[in-house]
Amino acid sequence: MIRKLLNGDINRVADIWLKTNLKTHYFISNQYWKSNYELVKEMMSQSEVYVFEMDKMIQGFVGLNNEYIEGIFVSEEMQSCGIGKLLLNYIKDKKDRLQLNVYQKNARAISFYQREGFIIQCKGLDEATGEKEYTMLWKQK
Repeated sequence: MIRKLLNGDINRVADIWLKTNLKTHYFISNQYWKSNYELVKEMMSQSEVYVFEMDKMIQGFVGLNNEYIEGIFVSEEMQSCGIGKLLLNYIKDKKDRLQLNVYQKNARAISFYQREGFIIQCKGLDEATGEKEYTMLWKQK
């Protein structure tokens, strides 16, 4: 089931955020993610966040800022089970266009978004990490 984030969900969602970033973005210092943990928790409570819940346990979420996808995160044990696609389709039904940034070294995420109809618009640099990234765009047909 997909639903809006509740305040009581924030710790679980933030833990998924941290664990996923530490594993997926191995090319960025662990300290970067850990130092942003509290700020991210605070921002989540003020953002448009949808969670995927199964058996009363949150297994993934998507964060939005208008048409910008802040991220799609799925718990480690449930990755590659279709949860990311379900979350993405859920927000595609709500928006006419979506945009996101993805690190160039995150080939798995780039492939996922391209499979889901996103197109690389341009290359850039994430100033906070010094990592190269792509801006990707999806538009409703």
